[in-house]
Amino acid sequence: MSSNMAVDDIPITLFSFPSFNPESCTNGDLLCMGSVTVGNSTNGHYLNLTPEPPNGSSTSPAATNEIGRVLYGHPVLAWPAMISTTFTVRISAFPNSSSSGDGMTFLIAQDNSPSPPGSFGSYLGLLDRSTQGGMFRQLAVELDTFMNEFDIDGNHIGIVTTSIINPVVEKSLNSTGIQLNSGRDIKVKIDYDGLNNMLSVSLGYSENPLVSFLNRSISMSDIVPRSVYVGFTASTGTLPETHQVLNWVFTSVPLSLETGSKTEEQLKIILVVAIPLSISLSIVFSFIYLLVLKRFKGNKSKKQEDIESRSRTAANVPMMFTYKELWKATNGFSKENLLGTGGFGSVYKGTIHDDDLPPKAIAVKKISSTSEQGEREYLAEICTTGRLRHKNILKLEGWCHQSDHLLLVYDYMPNGSLDRFIGKRLSLDWETRYKVLTGLASALLYLHEECGPTPVVHRDVKPNNIMLDSHFTSHLGDFGLARLLFQNDNASAVVSTTMMAGTPGYLAPELGFTGKATPESDVYSFGMVVLELVCGRRTRGMVGESSLVDLVWGLVGKNELLRAVDPLLDGRFEEEEVKRLLVVGLACLHPDYGFRPKMRKVVQVLLNPNEPLMDLPETRPNMVCVSVAHVSSSSSSSTTMVDFGPKSGSAMADEIAMHYG
Repeated sequence: MSSNMAVDDIPITLFSFPSFNPESCTNGDLLCMGSVTVGNSTNGHYLNLTPEPPNGSSTSPAATNEIGRVLYGHPVLAWPAMISTTFTVRISAFPNSSSSGDGMTFLIAQDNSPSPPGSFGSYLGLLDRSTQGGMFRQLAVELDTFMNEFDIDGNHIGIVTTSIINPVVEKSLNSTGIQLNSGRDIKVKIDYDGLNNMLSVSLGYSENPLVSFLNRSISMSDIVPRSVYVGFTASTGTLPETHQVLNWVFTSVPLSLETGSKTEEQLKIILVVAIPLSISLSIVFSFIYLLVLKRFKGNKSKKQEDIESRSRTAANVPMMFTYKELWKATNGFSKENLLGTGGFGSVYKGTIHDDDLPPKAIAVKKISSTSEQGEREYLAEICTTGRLRHKNILKLEGWCHQSDHLLLVYDYMPNGSLDRFIGKRLSLDWETRYKVLTGLASALLYLHEECGPTPVVHRDVKPNNIMLDSHFTSHLGDFGLARLLFQNDNASAVVSTTMMAGTPGYLAPELGFTGKATPESDVYSFGMVVLELVCGRRTRGMVGESSLVDLVWGLVGKNELLRAVDPLLDGRFEEEEVKRLLVVGLACLHPDYGFRPKMRKVVQVLLNPNEPLMDLPETRPNMVCVSVAHVSSSSSSSTTMVDFGPKSGSAMADEIAMHYG
């Protein structure tokens, strides 16, 4: 990699090792140094960074003072870049050994040299006494299993640069229940956000969800060269210990930072708009770009088949389909299989046939190849939905990017979207409506608070994007506009865009002034869906006396909320549930986002009839203050007052009476 190469010319680096075959250390893909060997088990091959007991024997000589280092065989970009790597390790004490040490690291190294000869024991294959203090430009995340006199304990994660004795940061794992040298498979995810100079570490036992554990502000350009080598090191001291790497995925995506008079905040906004990437790039994203790039380079079929096999066997990665498979599944994307058409393409019903499984119905979204916006949404959908796992979120089953074809594959929802059942003769009973809204609230709670360290904002919550399965369980879909929120030490930032994202009628009022999507703007959209489903009518996307919100507020003032219920229910509903839902809906629709409830509170109210309701004002709030911070070196801001018009009186109640007869 040339040091003077323009960032725009540097390709994305993506590679994956679902396992390590015996040739991994000899074919140039990996540089294996010191005590590194390839091991074998019934579950596949793995890397031994330090020796394991021969044939499991406990009587063999202990492997002490060992050093192992393995690096990816080609340099990668360290900055400016978004970096993400995920790997699974197994660290074990020798049989019948009362203790073990010393640990291992994930390393970003200045070159592909071996470990210093004296870097065994506490130096973890990184440094020795002669190289402490700045000889090497490197950064390592250490998994330390032995307590030295300078360590906080013998089970911690740390970030190391020029000194083992004085790490940048170290944090004990004892409060997490994770024991590094337990012999169990531990999955580790390390992300570097080149926009905000933030390094984060998440980990967990492989059968459990990852836990966000460590976040640290790191300026990569101050620590390592622009071109680096990445890999692992491990060492033992006077005590033996086995350090195994079972799989490894890595991606480095270059960032093109503009220069000039624009401030850092402006640069962040531009990058957020231009690049649909999350702070923590998912494994899904890595595999997708790997496959896409390989295909465009015209690889031979044998190599392509090998890559496809890796993708199919990787954990938590949606399946890759060929265009031919999806063409056949949808009968050639026939009109008879067409389910609907949207702004960026069409959706078709299909059927997948597998020799070992019964036929499965799928929905295939075919993105228009001429739409640049559609391609951005395609990537956003994969980057976001591909890593989400929730019963009320539409599951992304797979994808296809072949030639000019962009396709996404989902579970088929036989009852279509929720909008088919609002304001039409095709209606849902009250129990189903309540279940749909509870499921939607649960999905939004997951996105905002539970899916990981970085909240996800959907930005387009509306009935058209809420799908219903055969049991009328709701599934929130269409994440083409979704974004991950940036977070820093000062405050939670928000998604900023130069164009309005979402659908009129469901957009929170502050979006028109700030252009910033937040969890609170999703809450507003949820409130509108609540009113629509309870009242059985669609919003007109307006404010003032003609809006659905004003119609319901008019009934609040007259204490006649039950008159708002969809007449198609013919009185078959739970009165208290109706009142609670409408209060929740109006609270979510508060024009001042600071007064809207969190989705956790909404879920608690919907699931527990004894949960206290939100307090509503006596009449609909008629103003909202929106503070709009100027993006400049100045700290000034402006406040805009918005009048929503008359909000009380009999006019709205009379209109509802006319509407429902």
